[in-house]
Amino acid sequence: MALLRPARIYRRVTEITADDLRAMGVRGLILDADNTLATHHSQTPAEGVTDWLDGMRRAGIELRMVSNARDSRCRPFAHTLGLGYTALACKPLPFGFWRAVRAMGLKRREVAAVGDQLFTDMMCAHLAGVTALLVEPIEPETGWSFRLRRRLERPLLRRWKENAR
Repeated sequence: MALLRPARIYRRVTEITADDLRAMGVRGLILDADNTLATHHSQTPAEGVTDWLDGMRRAGIELRMVSNARDSRCRPFAHTLGLGYTALACKPLPFGFWRAVRAMGLKRREVAAVGDQLFTDMMCAHLAGVTALLVEPIEPETGWSFRLRRRLERPLLRRWKENAR
């Protein structure tokens, strides 16, 4: 399951530091929206996200939001955060991530993707050739497809966390 395995696991996106990224050779971040920057379908960033984004910008990190959501969801949220965005990314297919890398003017090896799902965000990162950084979801989703994916993710996450100790 190397195609799903993240380079690192964080509790929240705000725990990722510019120093962490520099140590990995990362100069740009692809950011998932739902349950990474905000709760699912929310237009309000999670606590600390706005300040964290400002800090990343000050550190010279390029930022772009990439989501499977429609443009009508992405545009206002990205505008609120001052981010460029790619909507309808079709993750786990890599095309949306490739567009984001080009828009940032970086090489794939200089970019990391941050998201909360193994079967979309992490798989897409690996297929696109960028570093995968997993964050825990801000809150549990209620839809049956999300619950199924989370159930399938659990044993993998448990094994990776045990091996990291």
